[in-house]
Amino acid sequence: MSAEAIGMHMPAVITLDDLAAMNAADVNGHRYETSPEGVLSVMPPPDSEHAKIATRLMLWLAAAGWSADQILQAAGIRIPGAGLVGGRIPDLSVWRSPAPDGVWLDVADLVLVVEIVSPGSEAMDVMTKRREYAAAGIAHYWVVNRDAALTASLNRLGPDGAYEEYAKMPLAWLLQTSPADHLD
Repeated sequence: MSAEAIGMHMPAVITLDDLAAMNAADVNGHRYETSPEGVLSVMPPPDSEHAKIATRLMLWLAAAGWSADQILQAAGIRIPGAGLVGGRIPDLSVWRSPAPDGVWLDVADLVLVVEIVSPGSEAMDVMTKRREYAAAGIAHYWVVNRDAALTASLNRLGPDGAYEEYAKMPLAWLLQTSPADHLD
């Protein structure tokens, strides 16, 4: 199919409903997201290493008392912008109270988002989403790099509305601490 043919069928503005339909229809497991400015991103499906990292973090949080209703994998969140609303799907999200039901959740009670860097997603995870999550007011943003140590970069929202990195350590070290040491 040519680019022109695809462009004829793509809506001029992609809504969160459109994204939900695209995510549901993709048999290959890609994640479709948009920035608050309406830029479409297609993320590769996570592999088994990605799933193992997310599971380790989920078990660590659950062992510390966070309920299964507060720790979500791949749940869509609404990212407000100037006149538009984007939709991102963090690898892991942690909520102050049980997360609401829905496809695109409001960030009001969101405590933490975690992105696990996949091949090809580094710029999106480290720069773009960092800026968007900070603008949305999400208190904590962690990035797990897929280097030999699985380095976790822990960021919290600073008084200027931007993230400040306050810790960087191998994931194995992080998992030996308490989540309460890192989350308000």
